[in-house]
Amino acid sequence: MSALAKKEPIPAKIAPKAANVVRLAGPPAPRIDVRGLAMAAARNIVPPLVVLAIILTIWQVLCSSPDASLPSPHRVWQESFDLIAYPFFNYGSQDIGLGWRVMISLQRVAYGFGLAAVAGVVIGAVIGQSVWAMRGLDPIFQVLRTVPPLAWLPLSLAAFQDSNPSAIFVIFITSIWPVIINTAVGVRNIPQDYRNVAQVLRLNHFEFFFKIMLPSAAPYIFTGLRIGVGLSWLAIVAAEMLTGGVGIGFFIWDAWNSSRLPDIIVALAYIGVVGFALDKLVAAAGRLITRGASAN
Repeated sequence: MSALAKKEPIPAKIAPKAANVVRLAGPPAPRIDVRGLAMAAARNIVPPLVVLAIILTIWQVLCSSPDASLPSPHRVWQESFDLIAYPFFNYGSQDIGLGWRVMISLQRVAYGFGLAAVAGVVIGAVIGQSVWAMRGLDPIFQVLRTVPPLAWLPLSLAAFQDSNPSAIFVIFITSIWPVIINTAVGVRNIPQDYRNVAQVLRLNHFEFFFKIMLPSAAPYIFTGLRIGVGLSWLAIVAAEMLTGGVGIGFFIWDAWNSSRLPDIIVALAYIGVVGFALDKLVAAAGRLITRGASAN
């Protein structure tokens, strides 16, 4: 048999190699820009701290003499340390910390300002939507809003015969005017295209109010709410000085009658910080709801 006639041996079946699985790279993990956050914090925090240090230094120099009429920062720290370090102590009905007093005042502000916000938005929407309502009510409101908050207190005491609802009414009547005015301006500035769409869709008054009017006028409404909440906090402190109770305003008046000037200074610091927080809270809610839109 020749060599060509010989059959070549059949090679064994070669097993296929397992394929390598290539994993796709996922989205990169978000990196926290620590340096950027630190720089932003430095820009927002360091300048106020520097200014505060300068003010305290000047205050300490001017009031460090024994015959000074006002206490120095060092004296305030020494004589009112308990009010600063322990704001929530409770030793009795009138012997409580400033934290509890602020909470009581904030509760009154919540009632009065909440009622003013609801009523102000509704009345402002009516004035902004109706020409006749604007002509009839706007001059009256412009006159009433110039009345000082404490001028309403005797009437409220005579009407309610109680200090707590009287203080709430003073807050309400003080804070409602900027809400009404800004809401009316926002409603009048609603684009005509939006009104035409509402007519095409045949929206009723309630649907137009919630779907067209409120979203369009929201930046103006929150501008009025920011002004109103600041006026509410001012009004409650002044009203509590005259109506009594355990709020922060009465504490200042009682400290004055007892010649505790360091306690008054600490209470003023509490009032300022809380007022600043209320303004920032309403502003943050406005940015969240309006998605950063601002009133023109």
